Amino acid sequence: MSKLSDPRRAPRSAWGRFLAGFTYAFRGLWYALRTQRNFRVHTGVALLVIIAASLLRLSPIEFALVAVAIGSVFISELVNTSIELCLDLLHPEYHPLVRAAKDVAAGAVLLSALLAVAIGVCVFGPHLWSWWHTLRH
Repeated sequence: MSKLSDPRRAPRSAWGRFLAGFTYAFRGLWYALRTQRNFRVHTGVALLVIIAASLLRLSPIEFALVAVAIGSVFISELVNTSIELCLDLLHPEYHPLVRAAKDVAAGAVLLSALLAVAIGVCVFGPHLWSWWHTLRH
């Protein structure tokens, strides 16, 4: 449990602290969804990809690859948001190192998204090609 949590509200038992961790995690996800436009965009794209994966009946391995790609984008976006929030708190005025750190974190999100696109092309490409040829004949 984070030292920043309000100790008056912290559960006393180990099991209670464990369960409280899920509350904090869901609160973080909800914060990102509410406040981060890119997180909402990634969520919408992920939902469309999951629907397409279901319609195209991806194999379990293909679906796992897609799920890992989606997860990596969400994880990198959450880490990027955390870095930006911390830097804004610690150094609210412009500083070239703060900008560089934020740019590097954004670069991680970009690389993660590009990897997800590459995985999507490799996984969905053959299915879409087959579907397209079925429509044409």
